[in-house]
Amino acid sequence: MGAMQPTATPLDEKAIVRSAEQALEDIARIRAEVAKVIFGQDSVVEQTLLAILSGGHALLVGVPGLAKTKLVVTLGTVLGLNANRIQFTPDLMPSDIIGSEVMDQDDSGKRSFRFVRGPVFTQLLMADEINRASPRTQSALLQAMQEYHVTVAGERNDLPAPFHVLATQNPLEQEGTYPLPEAQLDRFLMQVDVRYPELEAERQILLETTGVRESDASAVLDAARLQEIQALIRQMPVSETVVDAILSLVRAARPGNGNEATDRHVAWGPGPRAGQALMLCARARALYDGRLAPSIDDVDALAEPVLQHRMALSFAARAEGMSLRDVIADLVKSRARR
Repeated sequence: MGAMQPTATPLDEKAIVRSAEQALEDIARIRAEVAKVIFGQDSVVEQTLLAILSGGHALLVGVPGLAKTKLVVTLGTVLGLNANRIQFTPDLMPSDIIGSEVMDQDDSGKRSFRFVRGPVFTQLLMADEINRASPRTQSALLQAMQEYHVTVAGERNDLPAPFHVLATQNPLEQEGTYPLPEAQLDRFLMQVDVRYPELEAERQILLETTGVRESDASAVLDAARLQEIQALIRQMPVSETVVDAILSLVRAARPGNGNEATDRHVAWGPGPRAGQALMLCARARALYDGRLAPSIDDVDALAEPVLQHRMALSFAARAEGMSLRDVIADLVKSRARR
């Protein structure tokens, strides 16, 4: 199973506390800068940032016009990352993403091939409407997302570090789209559902974005500092009770593990990568909230964004009008009762 970036050198407890305090200040500044541009989407901003702080990728699902693109652009600016955007279309080819070899000829007439890097060679890649491209093109991202390199003509080409993919998807339009395969969905640390803003947030959007000037976000971190925070998160202690809660939740979401409701409502459930994602994101959420260790509340809060794209409803559950959100909420409640 592929490891998520980055690796970390162990620190002693006092060093972790000092590093955490510095990271808390940085995260507070990040939140303040993002809030200048993105209004009322607190949970979306939090979950997307948690995915990046955990070293992973996120899938943003929502109807058009909810500032998904603006959020990705803003995060690239605030985190000090080089960013590229790819608009996925049915005629997009794998070489349009990873690059291709071109033939050069020098002054003496000697010919040689040279690799021209594609837009995937960046630190923050926005894959806009990822489900509009063919499976062949979607799979071009698969190796990059999991292994952090691409292979062209037998040669390995490493991607910049850190490397994150934030993909967007419109849940309404299914005609002319290609649903992401389960193997690729599993590469996303979280699925972030982007919903309509509350009334006051929408009022602020109207007032702030239709004038002569709009607020701009400024850089808070650079790539090196982001990697330091990512390494710190991997060193945060996790209690046995939290580990047991993660294992209990993930295993209960799989058919055939003794959970009667799951056997009835779930066609297939999450693999071990879901537990890895919960461990990392729970640590990141604790730091995001100013704590030095995750709690069971962090696991419960992250259950839906971590599990929903790693599960599928059974035919009976769909016929009953159930949603994965309902199933996961019931799993969280049943785990809490034990």
